[in-house]
Amino acid sequence: QVQLVESGGGLVQAGGSLRLSCVASGSISRINVMGWYRQAPGEQRELVAAITRFGSTNYADSVKGRFTISRDNAKNTVYLQMNSLKPEDTAVYYCNARDWYSSWGQGTQVTVSS
Repeated sequence: QVQLVESGGGLVQAGGSLRLSCVASGSISRINVMGWYRQAPGEQRELVAAITRFGSTNYADSVKGRFTISRDNAKNTVYLQMNSLKPEDTAVYYCNARDWYSSWGQGTQVTVSS
């Protein structure tokens, strides 16, 4: 199993951009699905974006056209490029690796001010 460490969160104004990174402790090239989830206060954790080991992606409807997930297997890193951020994107963002196991990072806070 890999350990995951997220970074890149912060405070940004509405309309701004952030790029989140998730670095794994080992190779991610054969991990079936790498994903980004988020959880706002009082809300359930929800899938934001996911990418398979073959490069297929899917996104939550709320972020389509604004967020892009990518993976760099050579760096054991998954990215989430977030553009045109909205206050409703404010949440803790978590990285997830899903294969025969599920591993989570500790999360990174994203706050979007209006």
